[in-house]
Amino acid sequence: MKKHFKLWLVILAAALLALVCGWYLTRHAVPVVQPRGEIGSKERNLIIFCVLISAVIVVPVFGLLGYIAYKYRETNHRAKYTPELGGSKLAETVWWLVPTFIIAVISIVTWQSSYALDPYKPLASTKPTLHVLVVALDWKWLFIYPDQHIAAVNEAVIPTGTPVDFEITSDSVMNSFWVPALGGQMYAMPGMKTQLHLEADKVGIFYGSSANISGKGFADMNFRVASFGDQAYGNWVKAMQRMPQKLDATSYAALKKPSIVKQPNDYRYGSVSPNLYDTIVMNYMMPMDGNSLTNMHGMVM
Repeated sequence: MKKHFKLWLVILAAALLALVCGWYLTRHAVPVVQPRGEIGSKERNLIIFCVLISAVIVVPVFGLLGYIAYKYRETNHRAKYTPELGGSKLAETVWWLVPTFIIAVISIVTWQSSYALDPYKPLASTKPTLHVLVVALDWKWLFIYPDQHIAAVNEAVIPTGTPVDFEITSDSVMNSFWVPALGGQMYAMPGMKTQLHLEADKVGIFYGSSANISGKGFADMNFRVASFGDQAYGNWVKAMQRMPQKLDATSYAALKKPSIVKQPNDYRYGSVSPNLYDTIVMNYMMPMDGNSLTNMHGMVM
C-alpha cells in the first residue's frame, strides 16, 4: 500500500473532484446542461456525446502519462530499462485505429447535427411561429413584436411550447445574442439580419446576455426571457398594448444613446412605428453614390 500511496492519492483526488462537480450540478442551475427547450436539449446531448467520446482518448492518455511517470521515476530501480525496444505493431494499430474511428464518428454526428440544429431552420410545431425582432444597442436589447405592434427593452415574453423566430440585428457594434437555457447563440451585426429559432418547453424565467464584448457597459447587457402559458401570454400582450409610450423615430433616437437599463418596466411600448426594424437595418446601407439612405432620425428617406 505504501508503495502505491501517491497513485491512490491521485485517484482519490479525481474521484473527489467528480463528486464535487456532481454535488454542484444538483444544487445550482447551470442552464447549458439543464436546458428548458428543444434546441437546448439537443445541444446539451451533443455536448455530452462529444465529451464522452473525447474521454475515450483523453482518459487513457492522461492515465498512461501518470502511470509511466510513476513507474519510470528515478527512484524506481525495479523498472525494466529497454532503450533498444522497437515499435509494437499492436500499439501502433491501436493508436492509429482508435482515433480514426473516433474522428469518423464525430464527422458523421457533426454532419447530421449541423443540419438538424441549423439556427435558420424553423421548428416543427402545430402552433404558429411567433416572430420577434431583436436589436442590440449600447448596452441593452430591444425586442419588437411586429404582429402585436409592441416592444420592450431587456425583456422578451414568449408562450410556452410555441416556436419563436428571433430575427436579430445590431444598431451599434457587433454583438451576440444568447439564452443558455433555450440553446443557440447568434451574432447581431449592423446592416445584417440573422435568425435563431428557439422554443421553451416549460414555464419559467430564463437568463439571457450578450456573449460578445461590446464596450463599457457590456457586463450589464443582460435580459430575461419569460415563458408563460398561452392565457398568461395573451394577458401580457394586452397589457403591453395599453402602454402609452410609442416607439417612433424620436423615442428610438433617445433609446439608441449608450446607456444601461436597470428598470426595464420603464421601457415598454404600446405601439411601434411601421418598418422601424427595417429602417434600422437599412441605416447601414449605402447607395452607389455614397450618400446615406437615412435622415438624422434614422428613418428611410
